[in-house]
Amino acid sequence: MKKFEPRPGFVVQAYRYALDPNAGQEHTLRSHCGAARAAYNWAVSWVSASWSQRRAEQSYGISEAELTDWRPWSLPALRKAFNQVKHTDLRFASWWAENSKESYSTGLANAAIAFDNYAKSARGQRRGARMGLPRYKSKHTAPLACRFTTGTIRVDADRHHVTLPRLGTIRTHESTRKLQRRIENGTARVLSATVQHARGRWFVSFQVEVERETTRPGRPDVTVGVDLGVTTLAVTADSDGGVRYFPNPKHYDTNLKRLRRLSRRVSRRRGPDRRTRGQPSKRWRKADAERNRVHHRVANLRSDAVHKLTTAITAEYGTVVVEDLNVAGMLRNRRLARKIADAGFGEIRRQITYKSEWNSGAVHVADRWFPSSKTCSGCGAVKAKLPLHVRVFTCDECPLVLDRDVNAARNLAALAAQCTTGSGVAADLGASAPNPRGADRKTRATASSRTAISGRAGGETPQSRTQARDRHQDTTAHVPR
Repeated sequence: MKKFEPRPGFVVQAYRYALDPNAGQEHTLRSHCGAARAAYNWAVSWVSASWSQRRAEQSYGISEAELTDWRPWSLPALRKAFNQVKHTDLRFASWWAENSKESYSTGLANAAIAFDNYAKSARGQRRGARMGLPRYKSKHTAPLACRFTTGTIRVDADRHHVTLPRLGTIRTHESTRKLQRRIENGTARVLSATVQHARGRWFVSFQVEVERETTRPGRPDVTVGVDLGVTTLAVTADSDGGVRYFPNPKHYDTNLKRLRRLSRRVSRRRGPDRRTRGQPSKRWRKADAERNRVHHRVANLRSDAVHKLTTAITAEYGTVVVEDLNVAGMLRNRRLARKIADAGFGEIRRQITYKSEWNSGAVHVADRWFPSSKTCSGCGAVKAKLPLHVRVFTCDECPLVLDRDVNAARNLAALAAQCTTGSGVAADLGASAPNPRGADRKTRATASSRTAISGRAGGETPQSRTQARDRHQDTTAHVPR
């Protein structure tokens, strides 16, 4: 499917509003989201059935030419097959007409994307961790969401209601005047709408093609390096010598004591029991809702703080240099995982990227192995090791003594100019620094553990590697080439 390309001078932007549906509208919303989940599960079973049948036929010795045909997983093919089945299949025949066709199209589109990602990952055409086969979605844990691309999708003129297909007119919790003004002026066009249940309430997100005026940052010729951290959320150092500290609000840690108290209260109530299908008590529902409100408030405060930080940086500087942090690997540190997740490093980089594009700025991403903290911002010497608890950088070659975060931010700010001029110091991406120990690639050299060599206590052995390879071949053998 061809990717949508906005018109010149336009960008695709989302406008999200909280909804206040009545009881009937909330029931309809849940029905549409449940229909999307049911269509997704049907598509997974329909495509996987042909794969299982082919594997069984191959075990019987049937030739390749006589095997059952592959079932396609493209969205048009899934739609055609579902429209033929929904009238006779007992899972859909009695209720499919109660919901909009867009709800089923949402589930089928998600299934098509899931199978496509799995096939590309199995062939080595997709970056990142290897993806497994698409799995069924449970009605207990699957997020509630449904997307509308056709039909009546309108932001009403009173700026307090929206109209969606089959759902009718729903009141919004907040005013929609920003989007309504753009639509009236002809500078915005609604492409689609997605309803979802998140943080304890319903939201609608409009995907809009918006005309944005060309803006310039306040200091377009200044480059800034952004060093993210836990103690201080961000430290910026620009090419003019200015340094700014953005404190970490630590919203989760601030509310941790209250969350623990509320979690103890929830654990003392009679909650749901899936084994016996026992229903929770009213006191449990009330305590759980109170605890969830604190979680939702923390998430909202974190999102607000990240938006303010990224807006302040991209609105002032023309060039921003950020690090390519391995956030997934950092979260494996059990001592810092909670604080790293609360800071939102990945979201900060994502927002800086698109906001800089809106402001006609540039973003440079430093290599993941670039030693920004170990490199002296004065002479360019690289330290072999710099433990995390050492908060002051002291250079061994020159008399520089500086806060390690400020030193890292200065190195990042200088990286943009050094990559283009080629100064040949350690900060250059392609330069080779005098570092025989490879300090930019690792900070600790440890020998292989005895258990790993002997194959005990979970260590990898040639036999285990062979078994893992055989299991992978069995899983991916039926992926069509």
